[in-house]
Amino acid sequence: MTALQSTLTPYEALGGAPALHRLVTRFYELMDTLPEAYAVRKIHPESLAGSTQSLFEFLSGWFGGPALYIAKKGHPRLRMRHAPYVVDQRMRDEWMLCMTEALTEQVADPEMRDGLIHVFAQMADHLINTDGGSGCAAGTAHRTTHVA
Repeated sequence: MTALQSTLTPYEALGGAPALHRLVTRFYELMDTLPEAYAVRKIHPESLAGSTQSLFEFLSGWFGGPALYIAKKGHPRLRMRHAPYVVDQRMRDEWMLCMTEALTEQVADPEMRDGLIHVFAQMADHLINTDGGSGCAAGTAHRTTHVA
């Protein structure tokens, strides 16, 4: 990593909005097509357009770019926003499978890619809301639709 790269935000280092759009688009393409991601895909709406836009906006601010998500919806409050949905270890693993593959395809710098995979894994662990998960229990009601 060069000195210049170390002063860039992750948003800038990835290539800004165009690169982030490619990452998020690829992530949802994988979720939509990988049989191994069936359970996590099933909790999303039929059209992934809204989810794609929300994830792009969230990641823009999270990676140090424009705080698009906060401007539209306020603080992300990820656990609260995901609480209506069952997020178990399987969901977490399927989500991470898609994100890891998208990052592997889209982020050339291995150090940056590994760092991003690590922080995404921590975030995904935090969202588990079933018994035995890393997050807090959020009930056992069946939830079928994800709205980011």
